[in-house]
Amino acid sequence: MKRLFARLAGLLRRAPPAPGRFSLSRKSSIHGFLNVAPAPPWREYLLYVPRGIEALKRPPLVVWIHGCRQEPEQFALGTRIARLADARGFLVLLPRQSRLANSERCWNWFDRRTAAGNGETAIVAAQIEEVIDKFAIDPARVYLAGLSSGATLAATLALCRQELFSAVAIHSGLPAGAAFDAHDAARAMSEGPRGGRTDAYALEARAAAGPSARMPALILHGSADRTVEPVNADHLARQFMLFNGMTDLPPGSALPPALTRAVHPRAFGYVMSEYYAGQRLAARLMTIPGLGHAWSGGDSAFEFFDSRYPDATELVWEFFDSRRRRS
Repeated sequence: MKRLFARLAGLLRRAPPAPGRFSLSRKSSIHGFLNVAPAPPWREYLLYVPRGIEALKRPPLVVWIHGCRQEPEQFALGTRIARLADARGFLVLLPRQSRLANSERCWNWFDRRTAAGNGETAIVAAQIEEVIDKFAIDPARVYLAGLSSGATLAATLALCRQELFSAVAIHSGLPAGAAFDAHDAARAMSEGPRGGRTDAYALEARAAAGPSARMPALILHGSADRTVEPVNADHLARQFMLFNGMTDLPPGSALPPALTRAVHPRAFGYVMSEYYAGQRLAARLMTIPGLGHAWSGGDSAFEFFDSRYPDATELVWEFFDSRRRRS
C-alpha cells in the first residue's frame, strides 16, 4: 500500500522544468480581481531555468515583465534574456497578461486595486513567491524589470512589495500611481503625472514599508519616446529618491544635482545620472538620445526593440549584479 501511495504521489507531483528550457505555469491570488475588467484573478507565467542549474546553490531570480502588445515569449527573444541567464546563472520569471484583462495585453497599472498592491500586483507577487519557494531562490537576489506598462507594474511592485526585491529596472515606463483610469493613463503617458500624486505615492509606500526600506532603481528611457513622454522618467527617479529617504527635493518634476558616470566604454557619450540617499544609491537615470518607445539594444526583428542603442539587457543585469557585490 505504501508503494502504491508513493507511485500515485509521483504521478501527481509536477516535475521541475528541464534546465535550459521554458516551462508554463499559472498562479492566482485571492486579491487579484480588477476594477477595470471582469478578468479572473490568475495569470500564466513562463519560467526559464538556465543550463547548469544543478551547480547553482540558491540561484538568483529575475522577474521580466513584457509591455503592451507583447507576449512573454517575444519579450524573452527580443531582450535575449535566456542567453544572459545561461551565461550568468539565474532564473527568469516572465508573467503573461491575459486578453481578458486587457485587449492590448497591457498591464493594468492604472487600476486602483493594482496600484494599491492588489489586482495584478498581487497576482505577479504570488507567482514570484511560488518560484522562490519551489527553486530555493536566494531571497537577497530577487530582481525586477519591465518595459512600458510592464515597467509601470514593476515600479508598483517594487514600492508596494519592496520586501520581495533587491532592485528594480524600469524601461520606458511611468511612475506608480500616475493615473487611476484609462483616460487619465493616456494623459499621463503624454504629459506626465499631475499634482504631485506620484511623490505622495512614494511617501505613502515608504511609510508603509518603514524607515529602513531600500529599493535602488535603474530608469531607462528614450529621448524620442512619444508613447510615454520622457518626463515620466524624471518623476520615476523622484519616486525612488523619496522612497529611499531623500525628502529635500525641488518641486514639480525637477531633479536635484546628480553624480554622473560613463555607461560603458563601447557606448561612447552615454552617461548615467546617479542620486544617493546618504551612501546608498536611490536611483540611476539614463535618457537614451534618439531612442523611441523600444527596448534599447534589443533584437530589431521584433516590434518595440531597437538594436542601434546600448544593450539594456546587459545594463540591467550589471545594475542588479552590482547591488549584490555592494551589499
